[in-house]
Amino acid sequence: MTIDDPARPETPVQEPPSAPRKPTAWSGLRPLLLRLHFYAGVLVAPFLLVAALSGLLYALSYQAEKVVYAHELEVPVGDAALPLSRQVDIARGANPDGTVTAVWPGAEPGATTRVLMADPDAPEGTSLAVFVDPYTGDVRGQLPSYGSSGALPLRTWIDGLHRDLHLGEFGRNYSELAASWLWVIALGGLLLWIGRRRKNRRALFVPEGGPASRRRTLSWHGSVGLWAAAGLVLLSATGLTWSRYAGENIGTVQDGLGGATPTLTATLDGAPAGSDGHEGHGGGHSGGTTAQGPDVGLDRAVEAARAAGIDSPRISVALPADGKGYVVKETDTQFPLELDSVAVDPADGAVLDRLAFADYPLLAKLTRIGIDAHMGVFLGLFNQLLLAVLALALVLMILWGYRMWWLRRPGRPAARGAWRKVSVTLLLPLAAVTALVAWFVPLLGISLLLFLAVDFALALIAKVRTRAKASGDGTA
Repeated sequence: MTIDDPARPETPVQEPPSAPRKPTAWSGLRPLLLRLHFYAGVLVAPFLLVAALSGLLYALSYQAEKVVYAHELEVPVGDAALPLSRQVDIARGANPDGTVTAVWPGAEPGATTRVLMADPDAPEGTSLAVFVDPYTGDVRGQLPSYGSSGALPLRTWIDGLHRDLHLGEFGRNYSELAASWLWVIALGGLLLWIGRRRKNRRALFVPEGGPASRRRTLSWHGSVGLWAAAGLVLLSATGLTWSRYAGENIGTVQDGLGGATPTLTATLDGAPAGSDGHEGHGGGHSGGTTAQGPDVGLDRAVEAARAAGIDSPRISVALPADGKGYVVKETDTQFPLELDSVAVDPADGAVLDRLAFADYPLLAKLTRIGIDAHMGVFLGLFNQLLLAVLALALVLMILWGYRMWWLRRPGRPAARGAWRKVSVTLLLPLAAVTALVAWFVPLLGISLLLFLAVDFALALIAKVRTRAKASGDGTA
């Protein structure tokens, strides 16, 4: 045993030099992901901002609609409701030039009955809705109604703004571009945020406080993005399902996987092949004989559908037309979903076909629920508030992203040529997946090529300036 002399200074121990860290897949991928997130954020964010703001308005429009159109939608609760056929006759009398195509009975006490008509004076793509007091028979008003959710003029206008900026087919490119990139930006940002080094795990989920700075802005941008990522990806996916180009590809794949939405057979015996639609004839449907032949009437048709299992108070009834029978559908998107449908023969009230939502393929169920959730009709008010929160979160993240870019001027987050740092074993499959996704989502692929062209042009300009400066310094 030896005793150290406290008076003698210790000889410092020489630590062996640490071996350089081996590059990891993440260290090579991060600069590429950071650059993609930067370009997509800067160039696509304006489209996302418009989509988020208009989506926020749309989410709030359901409740606004109840206030703006309260006179048409609500009436004092009476003792007993008139027969549906009587209400339809009243609506037809209020608008004799229209052709009744469908009826939406009031779903709860105090709600009006909505009688839908094909009317030459209604805006293109809409039906004319005549609102009838089910207790007194008073006509409360007439308004254009759009889509399966029955959007009235206020919500229809906001929906058009969100969908195509009221620019028609050309305008749909904006919303498809936004939906094409939203999931890429959300998932890319999520990976960058999770992969960031931090002192404690709490900073991953909770924004930092303190004075205003780029670090605090990044903390809010990242942590809010973490909480919103799943919802934004779902919004992107469901938005693409009815987009112009990617939507066709999604539909083809869904059909190929056996996930197509099944259809109800409502064709009458002896009807011409290929007959579909419910445009309606001029005849009445209160009972008796129509242009198609004998008709048991609207009330008996609904009774037959109720006996066949249509027990939800929320239903829509399409009237017979063009070789079709009555089609009675449940429209209750609250949980548990009630979306069964029944076709009824107008001649004798017999059930022609019944389609239960439980029998839908799983993929068709998910598609229906996803689209309803995107529209704000799934789970009602909770769904609409959640959409509003997601839209607001996206708006804030975009603004925070631009602020970070401004604080970091000139705004180059990673050196060019970041793809060279990615290992070949990762780069090749990544390139293959990117090409496949770009083909499947065309506007994503086209805009990605545009990003690459912009990056190449900026690199070329920087190279020319560097050479010119070097040449000038050499001359001097």
